[in-house]
Amino acid sequence: MKKLMVGVAAFTLMGQAAMAANVGVSMAAFDDNFLTVLRNGMIDHAATLEDVTLQVEDATNDVGKQLSQIENYIASGVDAIIVNPVDTDATVAMSAAADAAGIPLVYVNRMPVNVDALPDGQAFVASDERESGTLQTQEVCRLLKAAGKTEANLVVMMGELSNQAARQRTQDIHDVIATEDCSFMTIAEEQTANWQRTLGSDLMANWLSAGIEFDAVVSNNDEMAIGAVQAMKSAGLTMDSVIVAGIDATQDALAAMAAGDLDVTVYQNAQGQGEGALATALALAAGEQTEKQVFIPFELVTPENLANYQ
Repeated sequence: MKKLMVGVAAFTLMGQAAMAANVGVSMAAFDDNFLTVLRNGMIDHAATLEDVTLQVEDATNDVGKQLSQIENYIASGVDAIIVNPVDTDATVAMSAAADAAGIPLVYVNRMPVNVDALPDGQAFVASDERESGTLQTQEVCRLLKAAGKTEANLVVMMGELSNQAARQRTQDIHDVIATEDCSFMTIAEEQTANWQRTLGSDLMANWLSAGIEFDAVVSNNDEMAIGAVQAMKSAGLTMDSVIVAGIDATQDALAAMAAGDLDVTVYQNAQGQGEGALATALALAAGEQTEKQVFIPFELVTPENLANYQ
């Protein structure tokens, strides 16, 4: 937690020192709970600063629309651009366009494919996804062992496959299962539900109809995990018979944990990422040097420490 607080404090100082600026923001989607908190983190931080204007647009999960938004920001002469990418494989073109125009660009939350080759004046602010799925799956492993399981089946709900976070979180699950301590776990099914609660519910209903047997649900985010819980409850399953794990520690997820429906989630500071992205963009616009990659730590959330996050 100390590292997180130091990071946010540093971001705030950079933002306050920055010049007046007009910042264009392109969000992958407005109808995502986690990204809404992130977006509000930027908006709230901007409200504390003088002469900072945000233009925030919804790309509606359309990569072509997002590219057009970035082109429009460049054409209008904004001082900096912040992008939450729809498709993390499309960021090379975004970086090239902003670099050619001499406009600072900050990617937030979703790691761009060119993260190790970002031009000067560009940065990435997020949490290290290698921690998220690892913390999540290690806790699922511990809980299954505590329940006396020597063999266990998992079903894995993945986010959008075009998204680096979904790919990394899923790889984390596989990496934990490959360790000796957790090798008793096997993946029975692994499919995408595109980060969405409704699709998570539909996917779980399909698995139940197909007779898939499992001991734990490991989801790339909380929304899909909550959807899975809804489907299992509708089918008459009791939540104490299965372990359910998500990532993000959204308010809905914390409520589900308090109700005994969710066993594991991983806190990702959406507001801190939003604040950090804006402060980094303002610092770059003012000609300051920043780190190319700024990571805010993930934190494991369980019923035992739930009160710290509610």
